[in-house]
Amino acid sequence: MVKLGAITQFNPMARTTRWRRFLIWRLKHINNQNFMLILSVFVGVASGMTALILKTAVYRGREFLLEGIDWAYQNYLFFLYPMIGVGLTLLFKKFIIRDFVKHNITAILQAISKRNSIVKFHKTYSSVIGSIITAGFGGSIGLESPIISSGAAIGSNMARNFHLNYKEITVMLACGASGAIAAIFNTPIAAIVFALEVLLIDLSRFSLIPLLMASVSGAITTKLFLDEEILIEFAINTPFAARDIPFFILLGILSGFVSVYFTRVFLWIENKFEAIKLLRHRMLIGGLALGVLIFYFPALYGEGYNTVKALIGGRLDEVFRSSLFENYTDVWYMVVIFIGAMVFLKVIATSITLGAGGIGGIFAPSVFTGAMLGFVFVYLYNHFQLGEPLDANNFTLVGMASVLGGVLQAPLTGIFLIAEITSGYELIVPLMLSTTISFITVKSLQKESIVTTQLAHKGELITHNKDRAVLTFMQLSKVIEKDLKSINENATLEDLIHVISKSKRNIYPVLTEEGYLIGVVLLDDVREIMFNKEMYNTPISNLMIMPPASISYKDPMELVLKKFTETGAWNLPVIDEGKYIGFVSKSKLFSAYRQHLVKITAD
Repeated sequence: MVKLGAITQFNPMARTTRWRRFLIWRLKHINNQNFMLILSVFVGVASGMTALILKTAVYRGREFLLEGIDWAYQNYLFFLYPMIGVGLTLLFKKFIIRDFVKHNITAILQAISKRNSIVKFHKTYSSVIGSIITAGFGGSIGLESPIISSGAAIGSNMARNFHLNYKEITVMLACGASGAIAAIFNTPIAAIVFALEVLLIDLSRFSLIPLLMASVSGAITTKLFLDEEILIEFAINTPFAARDIPFFILLGILSGFVSVYFTRVFLWIENKFEAIKLLRHRMLIGGLALGVLIFYFPALYGEGYNTVKALIGGRLDEVFRSSLFENYTDVWYMVVIFIGAMVFLKVIATSITLGAGGIGGIFAPSVFTGAMLGFVFVYLYNHFQLGEPLDANNFTLVGMASVLGGVLQAPLTGIFLIAEITSGYELIVPLMLSTTISFITVKSLQKESIVTTQLAHKGELITHNKDRAVLTFMQLSKVIEKDLKSINENATLEDLIHVISKSKRNIYPVLTEEGYLIGVVLLDDVREIMFNKEMYNTPISNLMIMPPASISYKDPMELVLKKFTETGAWNLPVIDEGKYIGFVSKSKLFSAYRQHLVKITAD
């Protein structure tokens, strides 16, 4: 006989009851503010452990795949491995998680604006596993976006389990993302800045303290357990000199142009791959193209941080290893050609990896591109002896911040990230100068960043502008009124009177047999004749008018409000490819606007 206790132990109902008791206890003994702080620590530690697992798995996986391999034959593995990684990642998406959603920052922003900050549970692990496979086999991507995606999913799902409201779920989502950034780079300040600048979280007492707790918790977690050789740290050997200011300004301008190139090439290649409908074709085309690139330029293999470390360490032989340029590290123009090629090829390799089906991000590729740009800039200057020698390490580091800040259009994130990974603020002035100039250059040429372009086009991008943020959160489907009685186009005034007798509204859409809207009848226009029986045979087509404008079912709320403003109407019809859906009233819009404004601003 099975004991009752054994049954209770595995009874879902019993677990649910215990969980409810805990929630009741929490409400009685821990206020919301303190609970948010406690939860932010757990979210930060969980995100830190996720980052720890991911970075270690990819690092050890690379060692395992390349250990003991003769360098003469390694290029052939560089050709093969990334294709295997992309193929396995596609199989993982199709058969394990059965979901092809993106695991990037754009997806997080969309969750905040359109899904009440709810991130699918599988992203707590699928982002990590997918990026381990992709990057472990040498896919030319960054690990930061998957870690941020996983951290955001952890924060979102923890908050949902505790039945927190939208504002609190959003803060916990940001805490997960901040904890992940802080963990992977050991940069807690940059992690908070990232949440405020890229995820567009409002800076307030309500959000700042949990972000601080999560970031510190994530950073401590990896600092305690991550191997030193995996940590991304750089040292500054030469202090900043004021005479270098003009060259940092020039580097900032160049970084801005490179950032625009990075953004446009990435989006162009992404669109080209999305146009390929069959997944196996994407994999084959992408895998072959990526294999060829890495075969000839092995420095594109993986994240690229090892290459950046070698570059800053002055070990050009490691940077050039196994490439066509391997024996030309002492030939200045070969160095310029090779490093210069890296500036333009990294984004192509990254775009192909992701377009073919890999999981990863553009954080590390942006940093890699900036490092290459900064190095080749100072290398050319020093080679031609145009003046006092410039410090290659300083310009390489500043280039990293400038391109990252330009690509993400988040200059503060770039500044504080490099400042923290160099364990000091010796370069803070050139970092601020060059990154700001890069940002200004980018904004003059590219309105939206690489992570916001698609959302901006769809009208789904949240901003720090409260008015636009509220419009972004509002959903047209939630304010459509469908209780209006319609009338057929072949009807008469007599038929309309029967409809009016059953309706509480004063607008009557006129529809074809197929449901297409061809006009509207206003009660005020027929009030004087509706009791005149001699007019009963009057066709509806003689009584209807065209609405001043119509709203497409896919219109963003900003455009909807613009149509109301331009027409002065109080009610407008909603159509989907000509077919009638319902009406939207200005009064209902304003009511929904007020509700959302309270929702996103209440502390």
